[in-house]
Amino acid sequence: MPETAEPTGTPWTSRVGLVIPTLNAGDHLDRMLPALRGQTLVPARFLVIDSSSRDDTAARFRAAGAEVRIIAPESFDHGATRQMAADMLNDVEFIIFLTQDAIPAHPEAFANLIAPFRDPDAGASYGRQLPSPDAGPIGAHARLFNYPERSHVRAMADAPRFGIKTIFCSNSFAAYRRTALMEAGGFPEGTIFGEDMLMAASLLQQGRHICYAAEARVFHSHDYGLSDEFRRYFDIGVLHGTQADVLRPFDRMGGEGLRFLGSELKYLRIRAAHAIPLALLRSLLKYGGYRLGRVARYLPLALNRRLSMNRRYWMNRTNRLTISDAHRTTAKKAQTGR
Repeated sequence: MPETAEPTGTPWTSRVGLVIPTLNAGDHLDRMLPALRGQTLVPARFLVIDSSSRDDTAARFRAAGAEVRIIAPESFDHGATRQMAADMLNDVEFIIFLTQDAIPAHPEAFANLIAPFRDPDAGASYGRQLPSPDAGPIGAHARLFNYPERSHVRAMADAPRFGIKTIFCSNSFAAYRRTALMEAGGFPEGTIFGEDMLMAASLLQQGRHICYAAEARVFHSHDYGLSDEFRRYFDIGVLHGTQADVLRPFDRMGGEGLRFLGSELKYLRIRAAHAIPLALLRSLLKYGGYRLGRVARYLPLALNRRLSMNRRYWMNRTNRLTISDAHRTTAKKAQTGR
């Protein structure tokens, strides 16, 4: 159950942990490490889960004061790896998750991400992702559309109005109240991706709030090629198709795709009209990838591997479990202590 009051009198720093999963992150560290050192909120625990990088990622993070846990590349799982980190950080109240290419944009990024937890019902908080300085117009618009300037809070009662956007959350830059995370069963294992969105759904169903902290900003964007755009939306379709039980209360899309396309075309008309034909082609590829992903269970396994961005997911047929089954298993472990 949510706490009745927020503990007081303890500095935020002593109650916060930071987790960064990494793989060959060297190209990002010249920007990442100074940004971490400049934070006004310095986490008490700093944990890096490294998937056996071939570069100097582990050494540079150790030199920066991080605890580094090395895992085999094939053992990485979006949910299970983050849950392992949460289990390790059992002496903090709040855990910040950051990806290796999400660069804090200002010194108060961590402090502003943690601030919403002054609401005792807040279960998770996620920050604003700004386009990287070198982002193209299509990638830049995607960030500006999905991460607006104003903060907001979502509760389960908002699902009929906002549909799938009610559980929008990104572990590229997000924080969780550790007790709420554990009470909700922990991050789900064996999902193609989207462990953040699925956890948001579980937290809302536990009576928690999901907070968007627009004042907490990182630089993080991608300029996907056409094939990667298709594959990413194929994986989104797989997620929605296999996790229907969890997503059903939020399955009203509400014309979000059309709103995005309209916003994108307006943005490009002003800033990059030459990119409009490419944007329309991308929209077709995204729609086609999503629809194929929704029926991936009926397609040959070899074809799914070729169509997917997360090909390792398809190496193990047990990954076809629905999240409701996987999440029940995780929740049972949490309840029994096994």
